[in-house]
Amino acid sequence: MKPQPPKHALKFFRWFCREDYLEELEGDLTEVFYKKYAASPGKARREFTWSIIKYFRPGFIKSFKSTHNNSFAMYKNHLKISWRSLLRQKMYSVIKVGGLALGLAACFLISLFILDELRYDSHYANYERIYRVVGVFNDNGNMSREVWFPAPFAPALKQDYPEVELSGRYNASALFGAGTAQVRKDGDIENSFEEGIVYFDQSLLEIFSLPMVYGDLTTALKEPGTIVITQQIAEKYFPGEDPTGKLLIVNDKDTEPYKIGGVVSDFLPTSHIQFDFLITMTGREFFEGEQSTWDASNYPTYVLLRPGTDAKALAEKMMKGIVEKYYLPAMLATGQMSEKDIREMMGHAHLELQPVTDIYLDSDVGDSLQHGDMRFIWLFGTIAIFILIIACINFINLSTAKSANRAKEVGLRKVVGSFRGNIITQFLTESFLFSFLSCVIAVAVAVLLLPYFNMLSGKSIVLPWTEWQLMPILFIVVLTVGILAGLYPAFYLSSFKPIQVLKGDLSRGSKSSSMRSTLVVFQFTTSIVLIVSTFIIHRQMDYILNKELGFEKDQVLLVQGAGTLGGQINTFKKELLQLPQVKYTSVSDYLPIRNTKRNGNSFWKEGRTKEDKGIGGQIWRVDHDYIQTMGMEIVEGRNFNVQMATDSQAVIVNQTMAKKLGLQVPVGQRITNGWEIRNIIGVVKDFHFESLKENIQPLCLAIGNSPEIVSVKTSSTDMHGTLEAVAKVWKKLVPHQPFRYTFLDQRYAAMYDDVRRMERIFTSFAVFAILVACLGLFALSAYMVEQRGKEISIRLVLGASMNSIFHLLTGNFIKLVVVSFIIATPLAWYIMQKWLEGYVYRTAIGLDVFILSGAIAILIALLTVSYQSVRAALVKPVEKLRSE
Repeated sequence: MKPQPPKHALKFFRWFCREDYLEELEGDLTEVFYKKYAASPGKARREFTWSIIKYFRPGFIKSFKSTHNNSFAMYKNHLKISWRSLLRQKMYSVIKVGGLALGLAACFLISLFILDELRYDSHYANYERIYRVVGVFNDNGNMSREVWFPAPFAPALKQDYPEVELSGRYNASALFGAGTAQVRKDGDIENSFEEGIVYFDQSLLEIFSLPMVYGDLTTALKEPGTIVITQQIAEKYFPGEDPTGKLLIVNDKDTEPYKIGGVVSDFLPTSHIQFDFLITMTGREFFEGEQSTWDASNYPTYVLLRPGTDAKALAEKMMKGIVEKYYLPAMLATGQMSEKDIREMMGHAHLELQPVTDIYLDSDVGDSLQHGDMRFIWLFGTIAIFILIIACINFINLSTAKSANRAKEVGLRKVVGSFRGNIITQFLTESFLFSFLSCVIAVAVAVLLLPYFNMLSGKSIVLPWTEWQLMPILFIVVLTVGILAGLYPAFYLSSFKPIQVLKGDLSRGSKSSSMRSTLVVFQFTTSIVLIVSTFIIHRQMDYILNKELGFEKDQVLLVQGAGTLGGQINTFKKELLQLPQVKYTSVSDYLPIRNTKRNGNSFWKEGRTKEDKGIGGQIWRVDHDYIQTMGMEIVEGRNFNVQMATDSQAVIVNQTMAKKLGLQVPVGQRITNGWEIRNIIGVVKDFHFESLKENIQPLCLAIGNSPEIVSVKTSSTDMHGTLEAVAKVWKKLVPHQPFRYTFLDQRYAAMYDDVRRMERIFTSFAVFAILVACLGLFALSAYMVEQRGKEISIRLVLGASMNSIFHLLTGNFIKLVVVSFIIATPLAWYIMQKWLEGYVYRTAIGLDVFILSGAIAILIALLTVSYQSVRAALVKPVEKLRSE
């Protein structure tokens, strides 16, 4: 049987499409559907439906000239009655519209955030064919995914696999001078401290088809000693001119200037690559034989595949070929492992080709890039849906609660001949009117709140006014919300029997409260979960910032760009130690914070390279004062001693390295990384040098030169005076170089900006959810007071106290909040426990968090209903009973 396009979508298309376009467009859409159906039926149906929605815009919609005057009159009448109903009950209408508007505004903002996260890297010309190579290793069930490959890996892919159209790599390692640098225009004296320095292949420019402002994309980095800069950097150094062919000096190396080969447009915020200075890899070698060795892995590698290539099959083919042809011979040549051991190890590894659009949201890959988190996408999407549901619940609750007021209207309509369908249409029209007004207000609220939301999320989101999809999407939103909020009330209200209504049974709305109670419980359950989540995220952030890290991050000044001091760096260090505010100083680019130098190696006990499996770890080049300056603790052995020349070949290991190498008494033993053998003179207490999401890894400290950052441990609380004194010493030695600094505690806190953003966003939307829920609770309490006005008056006449009236009206609502708390507690615990599992080091979820959250929810509910309760208790009974 021949497959058919989705019939409802096709019916909708035939209804709205202009007759002169209909036949041709329907034929084209159907033809495309049949072509894609064979490959993926589900995808073909979705794309067919989406294509039809895209045609629902001016130019394709036919002009409707209804001949059904009676139907038109009926809908006009429905709209008129809906408008009058809205004006008649102003307070309830404001709450209905306001609640829906707040819910929709929250949804709009979160949707914009999610779309911004999901569209990363989709702006590149050939993004469907761009992949990053990822190496996956399974170590007894512990999966690690890395992107670092040897220098010859990218050329080998292009050479050996015809499916690869282009391959390219970059090197952003601070170990080789990438990351930060002092930069100046040739002929200038003063440097500027710059970030975003990277070594970049010419072919990588072509893979991403980076838009060139000046220069030729195919030759910009082809020559040795060339550099490509972004447009903002070009404007900074060469305002209003074409800088192609001009020179830049990096890190005061006047004998090695870089010629500007071109200027690219600034990388969009939605690109995972964010660099400003692209230095050519042509003719560059970081150490002897570096570009040909398979023993050092420092390059993320990308490929542009030819159209129609199966990426998964190619990755499997690459793994087998690269291992046999390159890795196996290279590893055998070191003599550290047998062929059997190498093959066994490689059997636990495989390659993946990761689509470029997946990179940003894949936070499980070790690549030193800024990442989003797919868990946040799902989490915020869920929050948006729940906030909208809470707003719709307000509409449903108020519509059913006020049912008694509409009962006579429904009864009379049925008596004079209205069908139930007509009445349902009437109430749905009313719902659509509320939905439309709410949508208009929600867009206005979103516009007003967008700058604040951008500040919270760290983004630069703008409303897509120019996107043609905006109006159809808003139209769909109005329809969806109108149906979601209005369908149950429409069926509920239209079900009244005329005989019961006209006999005077008008209290159905107030008696049928179980549904409303259930919905109120749902609202406050959601709100309490958000409150608990906010508290726990705040506690985790507080735990991160105040945890004992194994080093002292406070009052440590980091002087950056110290490499420009050259041979004066020891003089700078000595003069700083003369200042009364300075306790210690150290020169090293290896710091226990992100985006500083790292150097990963494998380590063995001396003489065990063939017998034992290597332990992955770090070796950091530091000076003799590093441990003192960082406030680290030696737990065995001794610190480096400047008087002992043998310390140049010594190391201090952390506790984890000693444990992983099986060293019961580490001091005095010798370890090797395959190139050099070093003697262990001490053991430093474990300290965190990466995120608290990860375990502390093996590390050793060795004396070495790494002069770009000087760490200054201060003893003064007068930080302003200390900065002036340090700057004075700097200017004395290098008067033409800018003094640039930061603080270790600030850099540490910046590692967790994503958690801070999550905390702020959670708090904001928790307030949103509570506010919307409270609007509904306020309206319900007002309605309850209105319905029970005479009862309250009679109770007051009979001597009831104000306190008893207050308890009468608030008791039921408090019970509902308590039920919500009971439901929300295990739910919130489960959700946040799952979130905390992403951190190896995490705070405990205490009972006090739930008690505090429950107390806040009850207090908010009390404050919300108290106004109406106190107002009801203070009213004069005669005003309510005069008609009796």
